Amino acid sequence: MASSWKLILFLSVAGYLSESVDYGPLFVQEPDDIIFPADSDEKKVALNCEARGNPVPNYRWLRNGTEIDLDSDYRYSLIDGTFIINNPSEAKDSGHYQCLATNMFGSILSREAILQFAYLGNFSGRTRSAVSVREGQGVVLMCSPPPHSPEIIYSWVFNEFPSFVAEDSRRFISQETGNLYISKVQTSDVGSYICLVKNTATNARVLSPPTPLTLRNDGVMGEYEPKIEVHFPFTVTAAKGTTVKMECFALGNPVPTITWMKVNGYIPSKSRLRKSQAVLEIPNVQLDDAGLYECRAENSRGKNSFRGQLQVYTYPHWVEKLNDTQLDSGSPLRWECKATGKPRPTYRWLKNGVSLLPQNRIEMVNGVLMIHNVNQSDAGMYQCLAENKYGAIYASAELRILASAPTFALNQMKKTIIITKGQEVIIECKPQGSPKPTISWKKGDKAVRENKRIAILPDGSLRILNASKSDEGKYVCQGENVFGSAEIIASVSVKEPTRIELTPKRTELTVGESIVLNCKAIHDASLDVTFYWTLKGQPIDFEKEGGHFESIRAQASSADLMIRNILLMHAGRYGCRVQTTADSVSDEAELLVRVPEIITGDMESAMAVDLNPWVEYEFRVVATNPIGTGDPSTPSRMIRTNEAVPKTAPTNVSGRSGRRHELVIAWEPVSEEFQNGEGFGYIVAFRPNGTRGWKEKMVTSSDASKFIYRDESVPPLTPFEVKVGVYNNKGDGPFSQIVVICSAEGEPSAAPTDVKATSVSVSEILVAWKHIKESLGRPQGFEIGYRKDMEQEDAAETVKTRGNESSVILTGLEGNTLYHFTVRAYNGAGYGPPSSEVSATTKKSPPRQAPSNLRWEQQGSQLSLGWEPVRPLANESEVMGYKVFYRQEGHSNSQVIETQKPQAVIPLPDAGVYIIEVRAYSEGGDGTASSQIRVPSYSGGKITSAQSTLHTLSPSSSSVTLLLALMIPSTSW
Repeated sequence: MASSWKLILFLSVAGYLSESVDYGPLFVQEPDDIIFPADSDEKKVALNCEARGNPVPNYRWLRNGTEIDLDSDYRYSLIDGTFIINNPSEAKDSGHYQCLATNMFGSILSREAILQFAYLGNFSGRTRSAVSVREGQGVVLMCSPPPHSPEIIYSWVFNEFPSFVAEDSRRFISQETGNLYISKVQTSDVGSYICLVKNTATNARVLSPPTPLTLRNDGVMGEYEPKIEVHFPFTVTAAKGTTVKMECFALGNPVPTITWMKVNGYIPSKSRLRKSQAVLEIPNVQLDDAGLYECRAENSRGKNSFRGQLQVYTYPHWVEKLNDTQLDSGSPLRWECKATGKPRPTYRWLKNGVSLLPQNRIEMVNGVLMIHNVNQSDAGMYQCLAENKYGAIYASAELRILASAPTFALNQMKKTIIITKGQEVIIECKPQGSPKPTISWKKGDKAVRENKRIAILPDGSLRILNASKSDEGKYVCQGENVFGSAEIIASVSVKEPTRIELTPKRTELTVGESIVLNCKAIHDASLDVTFYWTLKGQPIDFEKEGGHFESIRAQASSADLMIRNILLMHAGRYGCRVQTTADSVSDEAELLVRVPEIITGDMESAMAVDLNPWVEYEFRVVATNPIGTGDPSTPSRMIRTNEAVPKTAPTNVSGRSGRRHELVIAWEPVSEEFQNGEGFGYIVAFRPNGTRGWKEKMVTSSDASKFIYRDESVPPLTPFEVKVGVYNNKGDGPFSQIVVICSAEGEPSAAPTDVKATSVSVSEILVAWKHIKESLGRPQGFEIGYRKDMEQEDAAETVKTRGNESSVILTGLEGNTLYHFTVRAYNGAGYGPPSSEVSATTKKSPPRQAPSNLRWEQQGSQLSLGWEPVRPLANESEVMGYKVFYRQEGHSNSQVIETQKPQAVIPLPDAGVYIIEVRAYSEGGDGTASSQIRVPSYSGGKITSAQSTLHTLSPSSSSVTLLLALMIPSTSW
């Protein structure tokens, strides 16, 4: 039969792998608001926009929601993404601008940028009429500013420039109206007044025509009550973090005094009063600064007041954004974006820069977008727009619809599963494909029928309960979707269950004797067995037991444990565990070890001496001769020894932490066998260091281990001499040695400061703090309380540190979750006050998708490896790079190479087989490992994989490598 040969030509362009990752546009720079001076020497405006993507995005621009035709006006030009307007004019060019970036995956729309023009017109040249008032009367001089943009600053000139009107309790210039207010005119005020305005953007200034002020000659104005002439609005709105200025000024005779108050609250302590209290200034205004404010003007003739509401708003701010998502065709999409703001933001959705409208499959409710049964038409760039009356923010993500035939990982392709009768077995079947493959199982050529023992699980795995010989055979799992199918084969072998015999089961030995424990396994002949020995549940270390233990394996199916020269410490329960490739069984035996007594065989009684008073004992007798030892007698009845005065004093007498003015004395209680009688208790004696007489206190509980003496006159850290004695109904026993301890310094009084919480990983947050050193109430450690955002404070969990630690990493937290933290110091006396609360959010979990389609080329002692990039899901953290783990077969320790690109060069210095796998890593940790590849390393030579088109990783961008590979025919040579 003729053989068919194929010649395959592989072409590689250096750098292809790192540039082959295609993705939709993503903004690097969005346009900013611009104020353009109308009289500027610069004759052009540039609105910047830059996006990255592969392919490289192209750009379009919109003004007031309508696309700009760049060819419609010779003044327009586009350089990369930057839109340039030459000779801009307010009439044609002012407005709201947005940039639209597009590539093959879709379009995204930038935030709005406002282009406005700065200018300042001239005052009307018309002569202003003189203002004539009586002395003592109030007056308002009008500024009537010219047209302008943006804001202007007002000041007034008296008679001639640069003699400016000085503001005081009698004179006030409003920066809201521009007018000059004089509460009580004096003869020195007579003159000419000129309003000067200054543009805040261009610094241009213009002067008004003069307004003469004269005094009437028909008398002096009498006293009158205040009249508030200028005040802040009924509703003042301010953005959080800005500075609020509220004006209030009154005319009156005498000159009124201005005071401020917050109704039903206190004026913020950070507030400042300006211009003789006519201006209330609140810097860095916060939400809790909002409320009803009142200014009051008062003089000897009366008072007047005005009230207005301060409302603080916040711009929308993202709490939860979108992430790029890949879905199988037919799957549901659920995206949620969350933003905070005041007023609460509303949400809109865009697809490829155009508003997305509800349809049969598309729902949009409160920031949630749901698309049922996605298909290729749904692929594209999506944006969530959160907005309130003060601003809007955009979040974007790409939706890709996957479509591929099922495939299986290499480690699933062929499996041999060995179990024993009666066991449960689960055969995994997890094909990858889009849409999700349907699963079917066959045993041999027949479809598997589900019953009470055999079931196909939701994840596609096959479960067999109470396995028997009839379940042996080859099982085939097939995954199938509209694009194709694939299958894996698993061989199941059912063996007889292993049994174990351990002898002897219970033995009594005398110190110095030896014994052999035999462990026999009855098992399927095709299975290898391994024996493990334990004592009191712990593995026996045969090398560290001083030669007392030896494991003897004379036969394949049995093992002996030799115990030589047995000691008291060797008494206990001995375990033997038999391990096969199919199952594991174990059993235990008990060894009792006694102390030998010299009692001759003709004796019928013996005296037990040196027993403890007031203790119950029971006795047994064991007969022994040179042949061996007999069984012990049944136990005697319980008998108690007589009472006696206690002879054992308490030990470890020491001090403990307590509250201020307390002396806390602690000791280790005397065990019951040394109490020697009923009515046992303690005598606590103490005296201030350097004094003579002892104070004694009786503690009647035999279990007591602490006594607290409280005296308000005792200063903290006062040294005391202390001893603790014992007594019972027979009399007083001995005292302990005298020790010196100090009275308590009390619980901590200061809260930790500068508390910070920093997310470390998907399950860890670092909490750090500082603590003021205290002369008293010194902390023994710190307690960190933490809770999730939606949990009540009483549900908080705690972690304690000891010593002077100033940070702790909390573990076991939930991913992508907001937590709140407090820290407080503690010692033996109690807890100090908690710190202020801080918050942090754990990082998103690492990507579950494994790097796929591994391909490599080996050249000498180096391997060039590439793979498909990992794209994280919406609830997963962004990929920061990749880790390549490689080791020689037979070695347990892997070496690691980190790279930001989906490629790496791996050194293979030694001959042998190398095992290699790749993981993506993110701020949430390492992701799922790729399928392992096994690469043989030889001295020289060249090996390439045939899994996919190969690309060499040449360092030169211009180098091209041609690889020729011959496909070996299926027929034999």
